[in-house]
Amino acid sequence: MTLKTLDSDKVTYYDLNNEINIPVDGQIPLQKDQEALTAFLKENVAENTMKFDSLQARFDYLIDNNYIETGFYNKYEFSFIEELYAYLAAQKFHFGTFMAAYKFYAQYALKTDNNAYYLENYIDRVSMNVLYFADGDTDLAMNLANEMIHQRYQPATPSFLNAGRKRRGELVSCFLIQITDDMNGIGRGINSALQLSRIGGGVGITLSNLRGAGAPIKGIEGAASGVLPVMKLLEDSFSYSNQLGQRQGAGVVYLDVFHPDIVAFLSAKKENADEKIRVKTLSLGVTVPDKFYELIKDNATMYLFDPYSVEREYGVPYSYVDITKEYDNMVANENIIKKTILARELETEISKLQQESGYPYIVNVDTANRANPIDGKIIMSNLCSEIMQVQTPSVINNEQGFDVMGTDISCNLGSTNIVNMMASPDFGRSVDSMVRALTFVTDSSDINVVPTIQKGNSLAHTIGLGAMGLHAYFAKNHMHYGSADSINFTSVYFMMLNYHSLKASNAIAQEKKETFHNFEKSTYATGTYFDKYINEDWGPDSDKVAALFDGIDIPNQEDWAALKADIQATGLYHQNRLAVAPNGSISYINDTTASLHPIINRIEERQEKKIGKIYYPAPYLSNDTIPYYTSAYDMDMRKVIDVYAAAQEHIDQSLSLTLFMRSTIPAGLYEWKNGRTDKMTTRDLNILRNYAYNKGIKSIYYIRTFTDDQEEVGANACESCVI
Repeated sequence: MTLKTLDSDKVTYYDLNNEINIPVDGQIPLQKDQEALTAFLKENVAENTMKFDSLQARFDYLIDNNYIETGFYNKYEFSFIEELYAYLAAQKFHFGTFMAAYKFYAQYALKTDNNAYYLENYIDRVSMNVLYFADGDTDLAMNLANEMIHQRYQPATPSFLNAGRKRRGELVSCFLIQITDDMNGIGRGINSALQLSRIGGGVGITLSNLRGAGAPIKGIEGAASGVLPVMKLLEDSFSYSNQLGQRQGAGVVYLDVFHPDIVAFLSAKKENADEKIRVKTLSLGVTVPDKFYELIKDNATMYLFDPYSVEREYGVPYSYVDITKEYDNMVANENIIKKTILARELETEISKLQQESGYPYIVNVDTANRANPIDGKIIMSNLCSEIMQVQTPSVINNEQGFDVMGTDISCNLGSTNIVNMMASPDFGRSVDSMVRALTFVTDSSDINVVPTIQKGNSLAHTIGLGAMGLHAYFAKNHMHYGSADSINFTSVYFMMLNYHSLKASNAIAQEKKETFHNFEKSTYATGTYFDKYINEDWGPDSDKVAALFDGIDIPNQEDWAALKADIQATGLYHQNRLAVAPNGSISYINDTTASLHPIINRIEERQEKKIGKIYYPAPYLSNDTIPYYTSAYDMDMRKVIDVYAAAQEHIDQSLSLTLFMRSTIPAGLYEWKNGRTDKMTTRDLNILRNYAYNKGIKSIYYIRTFTDDQEEVGANACESCVI
């Protein structure tokens, strides 16, 4: 049995929504979206929502039928739950668009086991999140209710979807693990990938430590098979471990650009690759030290170093060696096995694959480590390229146990809605509530099937608060994406997010009397992290931007100095606090634009399973805002990089930066195209990657290409962050 009218020919809302795409007298009939929303709520939601005589009866039903957990519920008096519901109802929440309501009920609302009825509306889902994350703290629950019902805060999909449910996946979004250069490490890594894919979320894995094809094994030259067979094993693992068929397991493998298998690694994703080596569903990422950019600039020959001999010489796995610093020593060291390639040839191979598939992701690993305030080394990222945290390696014995247990990473994400946050009555209190909600997730997470993940989480308490709706805010306030004012606004907003997340983390450290592991070795503890904020004014630099922050208390240099003193005295609870995921359907529910990137279309066309196309007008779209909604595909990507760089300045981790290109580039967009072909070439991507590197960008996610036959290359695969 299924919902009675979900796919019925009797409903009108699909047709009404589709009429948005049919101009009337040269105008977009936006009212049709509101008509579709009204029809959907009447014809679908009202028809299919289970009714209860009272709130108590509803909770009794959900508990008796094993739909929700009882642990969090029992931490509250029912009179408080009634008070919470009364507050939420009084806010008179309404979905702003048909897409928002459709996405919520199709993907997030709890349904009966036979899929016949909805068991919750938006207020119910918010209340589950609030009660679950507040963990019995009624004051925090009311604060969170305020943030979520006004859509200033949006937990990532795993948290928002699963909070309170009896039968659920994990609350965390994704995982990062490393494989060491031995059969025990490979076997343990594959098992970890299976386990993590089973419980949900994308898995990032670095293969940089594995010796290259042809390297010796126990003195036998040419014995090693390299990274490609391990990639195939991992791809099959993700395909097998797919949450009982509910989702395709998702993983990304990272390889250092100086690894001897780098060309074969890239070739495995090509459409014409031999089936024995081709990976179809596994994502690829490349970690790129500064030295690569230097060699490209000099048009030099570059050396590729075998991890087996590097580890023997340096006593640590390959990923933990500073390639840029040690490059010349490694070239001169006769004990290190190496081969050569022209740096620009490899650069072109990367761009060719990005044109064809959108891969590989790029992690500027030295850029990330220069900005890293934490003791230790960042060696990789995740499936969406925004998580950057230090790891330590393990030593695994023949019994698959740990002689030395290292640390790996789980990601716990949420987003601020920029438009609504700028209307918050108290920006700092809003951020404090969000940090506390995310803290509950990290404190309650216990991924014991992968002990290195469990250990890393228990030591670091990391979270990733980000943002969505930047382009919507620009358009609403008549700023062109990439303009000087838009860049300055972005900088001020994320400076404030940084300040208040630090303040919240410090408050939690004081309350719990606990700091993250090795806090005393961080630049937070030494105080140098705060120098740039104390020595420079990061406030608005134009009347336009100053007016946008009118009434909002912007931290000044004295505020930063006081915060520095507090943190040096009492520490921080969270090793990492900020990261910007790509998000997607979550942004639709919030009636805003996804992440920080520009929109693709003013009227977005979404292909939905079974029902066909749904159209989504850009938030706040009107004759007044249309000039400020330029498609990403028609925008100079340097503007996007500039905006992301302004945010990156204040974010301790990274941002999922997607670059949008057309196969045929609009005339006048890039000055280096003048007098050359208007087709996108590898040179265009080379120039943009180098521009991003020089702007301090830590990572580049997909390269999305809009082809001349109206297709998109480089679709997003990370459901945990994107949906």
